Amino acid sequence: MQVNIINFDGKTVGKIDLQDSIFGLDARADVLHRVVTWQRAKSRAGTHAVKTVSDVAGSGKKAFKQKKTGNARQGERYNVHMRGGGVVHGPIVRDHSIDLPKKIRSLGLKMAMSSKVKDGSFVVIESEKLTAAKTAAFAKQLKKLDIKSALFVGGDTLDENFKKSVANINNVDALPTIGLNVLDILKHDKLVLTADAVKAIEARLGA
Repeated sequence: MQVNIINFDGKTVGKIDLQDSIFGLDARADVLHRVVTWQRAKSRAGTHAVKTVSDVAGSGKKAFKQKKTGNARQGERYNVHMRGGGVVHGPIVRDHSIDLPKKIRSLGLKMAMSSKVKDGSFVVIESEKLTAAKTAAFAKQLKKLDIKSALFVGGDTLDENFKKSVANINNVDALPTIGLNVLDILKHDKLVLTADAVKAIEARLGA
């Protein structure tokens, strides 16, 4: 499969061949769902917690005497049904991550990229490098390219001027090749790769 390489002015500056085994697959909803679920679960902090009866600070003294108060008898003032007491069956600190085979993760990434190619939402640019970090000027270039929501993927590292220019534009994100993931691909309307990123991805995911 061959696609055009363009620059930020929208002009075609060359062509690049894409491996069908990476960019030409049919997307499967079940595989993408598994990868997105794994990714979102892995990102959860798992630091939520509440105080149980044993964690609540205070005296263990009996709330009030057993008889002749007109109240139901109580053994301690910090029980779960008392105001200011502990919480029963509340969340505890734990790891939310789940296991997913590397083959499924790799397949999901290929399918996510392939879906963008199939939809015509895949763009290859010559380079992400900019001469200056100017958000307004870069936003105008994106408008010329009809890009409103996109994930830009560069090489091993991103150009600093490019990173600063993208930072304050809504619905536009940028990642180095190592950060490419299924969730970010699916969240954006278009996937924009640099020519270097294509080569790096093919080297990483190719047979």
